[in-house]
Formats: sequence, C-alpha cells, structure tokens
Amino acid sequence: MGRIRREIEVVTGRRCWTLFDSGARYSYIARTAAAGLALQQLPSARQAVFGGQTHDVREVCIVPAEIEGHDLEFQAAVVDRIGRDEDSREIEILFGAIALQLFNIRLDPANEALDFSHFTAEFVEF
Repeated sequence: MGRIRREIEVVTGRRCWTLFDSGARYSYIARTAAAGLALQQLPSARQAVFGGQTHDVREVCIVPAEIEGHDLEFQAAVVDRIGRDEDSREIEILFGAIALQLFNIRLDPANEALDFSHFTAEFVEF
C-alpha cells in the first residue's frame, strides 16, 4: 500500500502535515488540527486501531481543504493524536482510501507523488 506525505491547507488557513495512506480505509484528523472546524458528535463512540494504538472516536467533521491546487472536502474522524511519521514529524491528518477514491486521487509511491490526472471536480448524479 502506498504512503505519501504532504502539507495541505485546511479552509481555516492552517497547513497540516498529511499522510495519504491507501491502506487506511477512513480518514482521521488530530483534535488540534480540527480546531475551527464544525465537529459533529456521534451517537455512540466507536474505536479505530492504527499506529499500534486503539483510538476512541466520538466526533467527525467535514474537512474542506486545498491539495496541490485542488479544492475538495472529506469526512474525517477526530482523534486525540494520530502519531509520527518515519521522520518523527507529527501527522495531523491521515487521508484514507475512501477519500482517495471519492476524488480519484492516485498515489505514486515510486515518485512520492499524488496523481491528480483523474481528479473528480464535478459529480454527476442520476
């Protein structure tokens, strides 16, 4: 599974260190990075396991962001902390497979790049 790291800009003007990980189904955001976003309380808490830890998820939010000139929004579960990457940098957002698929963003691990050649900017619903 591919893992790419980038800074992305969240609509609040904050730049967040983001791990794009096709091996993670859902997206997550650290509570500090979610400051200023509208959080939605879940009816009951659920657990997520990643980074060798179990995380309690009690809230979710929509994250409007700009990634390499592309505007998009994705749902993320709010957790206290995601963890550190291989370079010991704190990960603020984990951008998972569902969000990657929704916008047709592909990972190019050989070049450590994001592939926006199939990016979906418009959705046609029937």
